[in-house]
Amino acid sequence: MSEITKKKILESALKLFSQKGYLGATTKEIAKEAKITEVTLFRYFPSKENLFEEVINTYSFLPKLKEILENVKNISYEKALKIIAYEFIKLLESKKDLVKIMHSEMQRYPEKIKKIHENVIENTLRLLSEYFDTLQKKDVLRKFNSNLAARAFLGMFFSYFYAKEIRECLNIHKNDYDFNEVLDVYVDIFINGTLKI
Repeated sequence: MSEITKKKILESALKLFSQKGYLGATTKEIAKEAKITEVTLFRYFPSKENLFEEVINTYSFLPKLKEILENVKNISYEKALKIIAYEFIKLLESKKDLVKIMHSEMQRYPEKIKKIHENVIENTLRLLSEYFDTLQKKDVLRKFNSNLAARAFLGMFFSYFYAKEIRECLNIHKNDYDFNEVLDVYVDIFINGTLKI
């Protein structure tokens, strides 16, 4: 099977899921967008659920976080957190349509789709919590529940992103914060709550 065709299908699926949501986008439309037949699409992905799972696994923060954690092993905790936060926000910004539509559709998803979404989130949190665990073992960080810390860290930045999106929809620009200031302040607060003194 051609990797180029698979990539075209994934990119087309991402585009249509972002515009119409999981529930609204059909495999027929995705195949048409990818300039292939629906039969060809099903050769690569036996069901819409399989296709959605691959889109989420490919374009979520999980693969990027794996790459980041490989590259930050020998840099300071502060710098590593800033890189993670920056890349997380960058990904949310680039996939904002998908984030918004998934958030609004979540309650109507079939159970299998909810599970796929939950698994990607849980795997992302697990990866970040393992990073915190490693630093706890090296005596850099104090003892705390690393999974809750991972949720808190990514949650701070997700809520910044979401509030910004709401403000933009309402055309409210009063008291907008510069992202670099938000990054510095949030990371500083998190570091001071987690570093071993």
